Amino acid sequence: MKLRLILAGLIILAGYSCKTEPTSSLADYQGEENYSVIMGEAKVGYLKAETSGDTINIDYDYKNNGRGPTMKETIVLNAEGYPISWEVTGNTTFGNAVDEQFSLEENEASWTDATGSGNASVDTAQLYVNQFGSPYSAVLAARLLMDAPENTLPVLPAGNLTLTKMEGLTLPSSTGEGELALTTYALSGAEMNPSYFIMDDSDRFFAYISPRYIVVRDGYEAEEKDLRQLAENYSAERYEKLQKEYANNYDKKVRIKNVKVFDPKNLSLTEAVSVVVEGEKITAIEAADATGEDEVIIEGNGGTLVPGLYEMHAHTGDNGALLNILAGVTSFRDMGNNNEVLSKLIEKIESGVLAGPRVTRMGFIEGKSEYNANNGILVASEEEALAAVDKYDSLGFYGVKLYNSMNGDWAPAIVKKAHDQGLFVAGHVPAFSNANAMLRAGFDEMTHINQTMLGWVLQPDEDTRTLLRLTAMKRFPGLDLNSDKVQETMDLFVANETAMDPTLAIHERLMLSRNGKVTLGALDYVDNMPPNEQRSLKVALAQIANDEEDKAYREAYDKIVETLKMMKDKGILIVPGTDLGGAFNLHRELELYTEQLGYTPAEVLKLASYDMAEYLGHDSLGSIEEGKLADFFLVPGNPVEDIKAIKTISMVSRGGTFYFPSEVYPAFGITPFTEKPEVKE
Repeated sequence: MKLRLILAGLIILAGYSCKTEPTSSLADYQGEENYSVIMGEAKVGYLKAETSGDTINIDYDYKNNGRGPTMKETIVLNAEGYPISWEVTGNTTFGNAVDEQFSLEENEASWTDATGSGNASVDTAQLYVNQFGSPYSAVLAARLLMDAPENTLPVLPAGNLTLTKMEGLTLPSSTGEGELALTTYALSGAEMNPSYFIMDDSDRFFAYISPRYIVVRDGYEAEEKDLRQLAENYSAERYEKLQKEYANNYDKKVRIKNVKVFDPKNLSLTEAVSVVVEGEKITAIEAADATGEDEVIIEGNGGTLVPGLYEMHAHTGDNGALLNILAGVTSFRDMGNNNEVLSKLIEKIESGVLAGPRVTRMGFIEGKSEYNANNGILVASEEEALAAVDKYDSLGFYGVKLYNSMNGDWAPAIVKKAHDQGLFVAGHVPAFSNANAMLRAGFDEMTHINQTMLGWVLQPDEDTRTLLRLTAMKRFPGLDLNSDKVQETMDLFVANETAMDPTLAIHERLMLSRNGKVTLGALDYVDNMPPNEQRSLKVALAQIANDEEDKAYREAYDKIVETLKMMKDKGILIVPGTDLGGAFNLHRELELYTEQLGYTPAEVLKLASYDMAEYLGHDSLGSIEEGKLADFFLVPGNPVEDIKAIKTISMVSRGGTFYFPSEVYPAFGITPFTEKPEVKE
């Protein structure tokens, strides 16, 4: 018996000796990886990843236009490649502190991010979608999604992620020997639009790509332009497909039946009528029950037709172009862009390949500095700035926009040259200057209300190329708007007939948003958004360190509103733009004008349509009249009584191409806001 027991023990020990520890999912990816962050062909930062055992440490930092994120991540994966611990610390682009945590212990997942804390019981490990981390996490998701059914997996806190293989490509190796085999992928489900990235044939991260910004492996920076072009192509392909599927171009007249039309000249609604569109123009406005032969009938059901809106502070991209159309925003004024990218995008929009607003281009002129933005034309002297004016004039731009790092002393010469050539001039207040100097130089328009107000609170040597141009707004509560220095600026606005583009909605977002609470401008639509988009709408932009700062920012916002009301009362033209991408944010901008600046809903609708068409010299836009271009949208309600009615759009015409938002929004993960009107073909 004793011998038998000994033999049994030996057998058990032998069994243990044959067992091995599970192989780490990161066994093939040990060591350091280094990447460059490039924006507008300039290296602006880095991403560094070091993998040791089951742990990845990431250091991610870039700065463009004097701001950008600084993040450190520590990620621990289990043997299957799922995260069981994830920590992200640092600061967001606008300075909000980040302290994000995720953990998975047995079947309990828990997380804490800027929106608060959450937990879930799971049968098996699940992917976690971080709120603030670096693009490197895409490759961790991809390695799991490659083997998943239909390349899709559920994720925490909510939703699903899907991996789509785009194409294979090769690049010459940075060592000069042989080629590097690569594969591009799209990762969708986390946001309204997919993100695109590249892995090598060892499934290592190679690059994250977008039309404006890339993160690429060190040694391959020279490929930046081609990689950006790839991202442009993929995004364009997605939107070209959406255009083919959802744009309705009828080969006969279209009658929108039984609608009231907002008349901006009378600030009122007409009696019920029917509006007839043929080609790209409005050809008739007839009785509500009028009929014609061989027509498409869109039932208006007594709703309201509103002229297409203008987003006057846009930075056009294909990923927001269709969303703006669906929101009734049919015209953009682009305030600075990659000129080559914008030119190609406009060509596609105007040819009907992509949906998008009509674009009026402002040429971006920025001075070269360690803080410069990487857009438009960068200049290092007054001569180069004047040459930039010539360049934009030759390309047919409407005007020029001057930016933060440009030397303010050059402004008078730039403005004179631009005006001599018939170009409009707008812009920021260059660092170490003030609004009064730009007004005296002859600016036609000042952009961002904080840019003007900072001149009343800053010292001459304080540098607004940094986040100071945002954080110094905490000084606004102490301003006396009846003081001589404020009134001097107001008088210059009035005397020069200079307009103000305040971008009030972005100031509300910056100064009143708080972690864990839905930002005020999104309260009416947050529940319609996909899960991770909802999450992003519950995050502050700025760092609010304590109750004192909270109070200062809130009172500073009130002072901004008080300043704009004073401007309005003095007859200074307020130009509605957002710098937030337009669409739902433009709706909020207009809503703020009625709630806080004293406009009636009808006045705001006129301002954002008819007035802006006149301001830009667009004679064929701005109102719904015979002979004008068919840019308008249909809402079931009455926006003259309640501006919120423009948030429930059932149909949009952009030059006689018709879109029904309820059909298109699901492609973005958005729940429609209203039903599609009846269409009889």
